[in-house]
Amino acid sequence: MTPNNIAPVRSSERHAILDVLRGIALFGICLANYPEFSLYTFQTKEVGEAMPTASIDHIIRFLQYLFIDGKFYTLFSLLFGIGFSIIISNAMKKGGNGMKIFYRRTTILIFIGLFHLIFLWAGDILILYAVVGLFLPLFRNVSDKKLILFSVLLLFFPILIDGFITFFNLNLSAPVISATQYFHNKAGITEENFPVWLVEGKSYMDILKFNLAGAFIRMQEFIDGNRIFKVLGLFLLGLYIGRNRIYANLNDNKKLLKQVIQYGLLIGLSISILYAWESTSGHPFGLVGHSIIYAISVVPLSLAYASIICLWYLKNKERKLFNVLAAPGRMALTNYIMQSVFGIIIFYGIGFELGAKIGLVYVELIAMGVFLFQVFYSYFWLRYFQFGLLEWCWRMLTYGKRLKLTKQTKQG
Repeated sequence: MTPNNIAPVRSSERHAILDVLRGIALFGICLANYPEFSLYTFQTKEVGEAMPTASIDHIIRFLQYLFIDGKFYTLFSLLFGIGFSIIISNAMKKGGNGMKIFYRRTTILIFIGLFHLIFLWAGDILILYAVVGLFLPLFRNVSDKKLILFSVLLLFFPILIDGFITFFNLNLSAPVISATQYFHNKAGITEENFPVWLVEGKSYMDILKFNLAGAFIRMQEFIDGNRIFKVLGLFLLGLYIGRNRIYANLNDNKKLLKQVIQYGLLIGLSISILYAWESTSGHPFGLVGHSIIYAISVVPLSLAYASIICLWYLKNKERKLFNVLAAPGRMALTNYIMQSVFGIIIFYGIGFELGAKIGLVYVELIAMGVFLFQVFYSYFWLRYFQFGLLEWCWRMLTYGKRLKLTKQTKQG
């Protein structure tokens, strides 16, 4: 079979649990991103305290750090690694050039992420996923034991980097900070108008100016947060899960899932309480202390989430609820980008102008509403179409041929 005969995974070959997990991860990502999209995160302490919802907003912020922050991007990263293993496995079974397909698919994702970063929202994660993903083929022949070892080392490596930075008083992101300042000066963005720029701006050009500078702020976040090492570590863990087809043999892995829940909640939840307190108290333990707490809390709790969902699915997989929850996950790329489109419409000056005007509790209620709407339209879209719109375009570009978007209607 030639590479031209290789096609994307058919609906009948999909594993519903992966789509359910993607859908739930999208929900968490929406909850995590909308405080920034709404500009609430950028408001001064005085502005936040003056809001009518200030007292409950403090509670919501703590709960956000406790249950949401980092946990769902972790889950998404694991799913990317699993997806990589599926792409390579299927391509090799069909005799195609799996590496060529993977690199083409990942390169296209870089351009999708770049478009999202510049033209929609400067908080994009796709570029990082795609760039880090380019390194995954280097590990495709590594043994399972070494995969786990590399994953753990990469997840804890940021602690050493932060210790090195603290000891030598370094600023690795200084060049991108300078670039950010250049674009801010050019656009007239100041410390005073930064928190309200996107809501006071009444044209799309104001968004574009903000995003050009915001792209470098995003790079700074990736550098300061050591995101490359964290994401690669999670990708390798996902690669291990995918290679061993744990997602496809949940019944045989019940004991493992229960152990992950037990230890994940015991370690992850307890340390996440400390993480939430530390994050809402000005990071009293310093950079290294924050990195240690983050590493020990986020990944175990995220794995516990995934395992709970898997066991829940095993007991109730015939219920229609899971078909509904899987729908947004089947078109995760489209829905991720659409969350940004909805954010612009709801919060920015060219839309309903709610940004910088409402408290965190209302922001999160809006995020819930947006996701529920995505569940609704995804479910009905997939009744008539095989893929989400962006997934369809991405797959056609990946496989170099036109794919039918609509489902075949049953005769008779």
